[in-house]
Amino acid sequence: MSLKAWLGIDKIQKFGQMVKEIGGVKAVLKKRYLMDATRVGTLVGSDNFGNRYYENNAYFVPRNRWVEFPDKVWLDYDATQVPPEWHSWLHHITDDAPSVKPPPTQDWVLEHKENTSIYADKKYVPYSTTRTKIQGWQPGEKPQFD
Repeated sequence: MSLKAWLGIDKIQKFGQMVKEIGGVKAVLKKRYLMDATRVGTLVGSDNFGNRYYENNAYFVPRNRWVEFPDKVWLDYDATQVPPEWHSWLHHITDDAPSVKPPPTQDWVLEHKENTSIYADKKYVPYSTTRTKIQGWQPGEKPQFD
């Protein structure tokens, strides 16, 4: 074991290289806040939602592939924002990324849409189609009897 490894200087050098690859201290802090992890890897591809998919085989297998969501969703990311073909790659169902080997398309398959219930202006809000049987009393109003 070298003195550099014993003192942990190699870890500091590795962290400095990671900060440089990500784009500076501010970018590292932003990534750490959004993803709860600071990882670097090779960009494998992106999808039509703006998600970027990375891989780094230096990490152990379940955690060597990940997705970075676009800045427009900030902390409101959801699993439905990942299309099925990229989901299968992220979870090691397929070895080839959809950017390298696109999956076969079927005529009967609908285009993937994300769950829009996380956006306040696109939420489905049910409404009642029946009249209320009990009406609340407001001060100053005369009661109405039918």
